[in-house]
Amino acid sequence: MKTRSLASIALGAAVVLGTAGCGAITPQATTIDFSPSDGVNVAVPDDAPVEILNAFLVKADVEAPDANLIATLVNSSDEDATVSLSWDGGSAAVEVPADTRQSFGAGEEPLLLTNVSAIPGAEERIVFQSGGSESVEQGVQVFDTELEYMSTLAPEAPAD
Repeated sequence: MKTRSLASIALGAAVVLGTAGCGAITPQATTIDFSPSDGVNVAVPDDAPVEILNAFLVKADVEAPDANLIATLVNSSDEDATVSLSWDGGSAAVEVPADTRQSFGAGEEPLLLTNVSAIPGAEERIVFQSGGSESVEQGVQVFDTELEYMSTLAPEAPAD
């Protein structure tokens, strides 16, 4: 009887250790940073005063040269900051007041980027820089207006 009890305990311990050990070496998906939306969160340096969240571009169609940048810029510092953007077709700068969150697009005023070469479905490489921090290059997804909720986010065509 004692042998049977010891065998049961040993088997139970082996099952517990065998199944629990997998969690010790397997990466947990909940610890991986990702952008849970259409846009991308730009991994700015720790000393950057402004965070760039949920950034993506919307073009009217494949032929359109311009795109609207849809993003949220968060300045957590106590000083106003400038965010500089540059891409193959141009550059832009945005002032972000101290201790504020500034949104572009989706009910807010979008930020027009001219001469965007990437087509919808591809990424435009944009270099972001704020304050005295180092610049960061990030691929930003380009969308068109095929999705209904993006139909109002594309730049308006110039009047003929």
